[in-house]
Amino acid sequence: MFNSYLRITIDVMNYLITGGSGFIGSHLVEQLLKNGHSVINIDNFDGFYDYKIKVQNTLESLGSKSNFNFSDKETDIQILSTETKSVKYQLYYQDIRDKKELEEIFKNHKIDLVIHLAALAGVRPSIEKPLEYEEVNIRGTQNLWELCKEFGIKKFVCASSSSVYGNNEKIPFSEIDNVDNPISPYAATKKCGEVIGHVYHSLYHIDMILLRFFTVYGPRQRPDLAIHKFTKLILENQEIPFYGDGSTARDYTFIDDIIDGILKSIKYLETNDNVYEIINLGESEVITLSEMLTTLEDSIGKKAIKKMLPMQPGDVLKTNADITKARTLIGYLPSTNFQNGIKKFVEWFLGNPQ
Repeated sequence: MFNSYLRITIDVMNYLITGGSGFIGSHLVEQLLKNGHSVINIDNFDGFYDYKIKVQNTLESLGSKSNFNFSDKETDIQILSTETKSVKYQLYYQDIRDKKELEEIFKNHKIDLVIHLAALAGVRPSIEKPLEYEEVNIRGTQNLWELCKEFGIKKFVCASSSSVYGNNEKIPFSEIDNVDNPISPYAATKKCGEVIGHVYHSLYHIDMILLRFFTVYGPRQRPDLAIHKFTKLILENQEIPFYGDGSTARDYTFIDDIIDGILKSIKYLETNDNVYEIINLGESEVITLSEMLTTLEDSIGKKAIKKMLPMQPGDVLKTNADITKARTLIGYLPSTNFQNGIKKFVEWFLGNPQ
């Protein structure tokens, strides 16, 4: 699946990834290890969804070479990479809100670059628990920047979100658009991260790229997200929650393309100085909710039973990424259209009973 990914040809690096057992994180871990790098994974296995899914994500990211006990607080193993070099992978069960415990990890490792993917995710849950979202997504992120400052780590990739655009009237969404009007606590925390990140870049010269992800899908997708949820419910002959009239639309981005964008962002940071950039990572192809469901039905070979519901608070009407900057600055080139991406997801889902 990953042959098309950028292979970083610089020296072996030590990367710290937060959320490395999640959907996007586990794919990134897998590719960095294949490229011969060492990875420190910080993930607290939050109860947002089933712990066993993250365990499976982790095992898949390590491939058949892994065999360890998840009951340990820390796991440290050696892996034989595709370049036949012995690379190191270490997993820490750790909450990013606990700066003291994070500091011990930073003390114990030489870290070349941080990729921060961990967050409390989801628009609707953030409306129910706004203060918890602030603690994790703002304070937790700031803890990492404080530790980068203290330990002299100057390179940082951070996950932002297309949700910062809110109901932006200008289509497609560009990085230069005003994003001062978020419509959910989740979106607000992501906007705060971009602003606070600039402070650490300006004061402490931490080079960083903040990536606005647009509706990522594919193998290992979180079970709470629509494509995963709809697939499961269709196969079980259960009703799917269908919000609105089906005209809401998303710029669905396949996981392989997202990983390609992250790797190219890493390379850009490692070969450039004085960097603070916000970059859209999308597919630049807009699919309505109705079109998404039809594509799923065609791929599964089964019709959905729809439960019609009103639009939910905090949901945006449409997302559409202008990826001109990503193409120009880092050479980002998404290559998976929605129909092929859904086919790959369904094949994975059928091979991994949920």
